[in-house]
Amino acid sequence: MTQWVENPTGGRDRGPRAIVRAWLEAVVRPRRFFPVGVAPGDQAPGLVFAVGVVLVASLLRLALAGETVFGTPYPTFGGRRVLSVVLVLALLASLVAPLVLHLVAAVQTLLLLAFAPDRAGVSETVQVIGYATAPCVFVGVPSPFVVALAAGYGTALLAIGTAEIHRLSLVRAAALSAIPAAIVFGLGFGGFDALETLLWTRGI
Repeated sequence: MTQWVENPTGGRDRGPRAIVRAWLEAVVRPRRFFPVGVAPGDQAPGLVFAVGVVLVASLLRLALAGETVFGTPYPTFGGRRVLSVVLVLALLASLVAPLVLHLVAAVQTLLLLAFAPDRAGVSETVQVIGYATAPCVFVGVPSPFVVALAAGYGTALLAIGTAEIHRLSLVRAAALSAIPAAIVFGLGFGGFDALETLLWTRGI
C-alpha cells in the first residue's frame, strides 16, 4: 500500500518544490492536475503530500492558537512542552495520517466497486484523497469560517479528482465520495464542528 516506484509513468516529481507546485496546481486547476498528477502504482507522493498538509495545519494551529487541528490542546508529558509537541506531530505524520488515508481509500474503493466499472486502482484512489486535502493547510487558522471553507473546498476537490481518475460524471463522483469526504474533511479536519459553530452563532 506504500509502494514508491522508481520510474513512474506520469505522477509527481519528488522534493519540497514539487510538493508546493502540486499544492498550487491542485488548488487552482484541479481538472488539469488530477489526470497528470495521479499515476498508477505511485501513491507515495500523494501520501507524503497528505502528511505534509496535516503537519502544516497542525503547526499553523499551534502557532496561532496553541492547539492541534483537532481543536484540543497538545498534551504535555513530564512538563516538557516542546518534546510533547514533537511527539504528537511525529505520531500524526507516521501513524495517524497514513492510517486514516488508507482506511478511507479502502472505503472509497468499496463504494466504487459497484458503481464505477471503469474505475482506476486503489493506488490512484489513495492519491486522489491525498491531493484533495490541499486546502486543509488552512484549517490551522482558528476561524470556523476558514475551517469550513477549507473543508468544503477539499470535499469539492475529492469529487473532481474522483470524477477525473475513475471516469465518472461529477454528480456520481460527488455521491460516491460523500462518505470518504465526511470522514476526512468533516470529522478529520473539523469541517462539521466548524459548520455547527457557524450555524449556532447565526442562530440557525
